[in-house]
Amino acid sequence: MPTPQDSLGNLDANAALRQMRARWHQQWERWWEARLPPTDRATLTHRNIYILPTKAGWMMGLTLLVLLVTSINYQLNLGYLLTFLLGGCTAVGMVACHATLRGMVVSVAVPDAAFANEAVSLLVTLHNPSTQGRYGVGVALVDGAPSWIDVARQDSSAVTLRMIPAHRGWQRLPVLRVHTRFPLGFFEAWAPLRPASQLLVYPAPERPVPALPTGGSHDDEAASSISTPTRFGDPDGLRPYRRGDSLKTILWKKTAKTGELVSRDHSAAASPALWIDARDTGLPGHAGSAQREAQLSRMCAWVLEAERRSLHYGLRLGAEAIPPNTGPAHERQCLRVLALG
Repeated sequence: MPTPQDSLGNLDANAALRQMRARWHQQWERWWEARLPPTDRATLTHRNIYILPTKAGWMMGLTLLVLLVTSINYQLNLGYLLTFLLGGCTAVGMVACHATLRGMVVSVAVPDAAFANEAVSLLVTLHNPSTQGRYGVGVALVDGAPSWIDVARQDSSAVTLRMIPAHRGWQRLPVLRVHTRFPLGFFEAWAPLRPASQLLVYPAPERPVPALPTGGSHDDEAASSISTPTRFGDPDGLRPYRRGDSLKTILWKKTAKTGELVSRDHSAAASPALWIDARDTGLPGHAGSAQREAQLSRMCAWVLEAERRSLHYGLRLGAEAIPPNTGPAHERQCLRVLALG
């Protein structure tokens, strides 16, 4: 029957094992960082290209071994000829497979932002400075399905990869994998690429969009904010020109000064500014909780809906407050606060 001392000894052994694994993991991460530093543009060389036989390659090696042993046992000159001919072709295929990737330049273009749980596109461009074409090149995210392309000589080809970010905030992009089995399929050469850019992920907007808040529970704050002048300092309210606006609403003098078309927004002056406040969601906002994410998702939906309606709206989230405004830049500012809140 085990004693308490035995149980304590087992716990100490498990703790020591976990510490050893953690140290090995840290050493592996340091080696990986030094071997493959993050970058959005990389040239594939012998230092970052790896090559191993495929299943067909291992079968080919086994076949060559059987042919060689049989030829030795029976002294078959034609057997020797066939064995070395096939072996030479396999060796040439290995060199050609490695050369298919060597020298290519891989670059990654990352979008400015995306929404959680929605597909985002990453544009990967492969440039071939060589005078030889590159064929059968696959590009994929780790554990993702590859997209196959050919790159003509001294030309570039682009492929779009899709990923779905699971949560909001800044996210590192997954490792990219450029690989090929050209020309014989006996070997696979691959090169990993760790993008340096990070993706800003906004909260997933609530669907369907709930009714916009009235701000009735914060009348004092709303009243003080209504008296705040618009960003242009005009009592009627101004906004950037939108396609379809009447020429009568364009302020030509201000346009001449700023160089950008500006329209008068009578609807903004006629109605008070809308405040999107975390307290109006009716949801608790404990950091790290599911209710917090639901709260941010609802506020995200309100921001998108207010911008769609061309309303003047502000945002309050904790100590963060963005004055009422409108336009794509204001929308991005509000969504950024929600993403990092």
